[in-house]
Amino acid sequence: MPSTRFPAYRSSGATRITPEKWLEVRAALADACTRFETLITGIDPHAMATAEWTVTDTAAHVTGIAWMYTLMVVSDDTPLPIPGMRDAILATTVDNIHGGVNTRLLRGYPEREPRAIAARMRSSVDEILRQTAGADPSRTVAWLGGSRVPLAGVLAHLINEMLVHGSDIARGVGAAWQIPEEYEALFFELFLIEIMRSGLGILLDDDRPARRGRIAVELRSAYTRPVTIVVDNGQVHIEEPSRDNDVRVWFKPSALIFMLFHYTTRSRAAMTGSLIVWGRRPWLLAPFLRKIRLP
Repeated sequence: MPSTRFPAYRSSGATRITPEKWLEVRAALADACTRFETLITGIDPHAMATAEWTVTDTAAHVTGIAWMYTLMVVSDDTPLPIPGMRDAILATTVDNIHGGVNTRLLRGYPEREPRAIAARMRSSVDEILRQTAGADPSRTVAWLGGSRVPLAGVLAHLINEMLVHGSDIARGVGAAWQIPEEYEALFFELFLIEIMRSGLGILLDDDRPARRGRIAVELRSAYTRPVTIVVDNGQVHIEEPSRDNDVRVWFKPSALIFMLFHYTTRSRAAMTGSLIVWGRRPWLLAPFLRKIRLP
């Protein structure tokens, strides 16, 4: 697909992609894949992971994404294995993803036998790592809603899918599951920040009128470089931190990501000390999070 369908927007904040981070995210993907394989091999296929998906539905969802990524990392014009998936991806926003592209993905990848799903996951991750071995990690590919994601961000996104949905599966079968903070930090820096730098397309669009004015939220953690996300008259971009930021947030990466995915609340994260909010206008975090949201 041509990348000119949606306007590109470049932010003023510096990239978080470095040679060191590229090596880290590649190693983390291989490790997360091994852990995910181990988790889903031999599980009860009928146990429920969520209110709507069994554990094997959930495993198939993650593996289907990995299968798509084996070809998405090649080029924007490479045909995907499920017919019609490109157009569905480009039309997707965070608010319609569950009834659209996710449903199409589960129908297009119907495998529900745990060992077969695990084998497909391993082969897909191996292929992604092979296809990107000599690639520029900052090269962007077309993603949901016409957004642009660098290759490093694609890998980080797949890691997060394994971690978040691995948590769902583990809960469904009563298994232990750990979320490495450094892996969620890779998702924050290489995916979330970089997709905002490279262009969001229609991904965060909705029917609400854009809030007028500027909100600048600085985010810091022990695992990431400080960064400021700005929502300015409904438009999102990245800046380096400055003294005039409205809100400052210290966060534990796993807590922030699980909050954004609605697994926990902001008050719960704050009560556990995983999210600390201060600044000259901290009340602006609420309208900020109405724009900066995940499915």
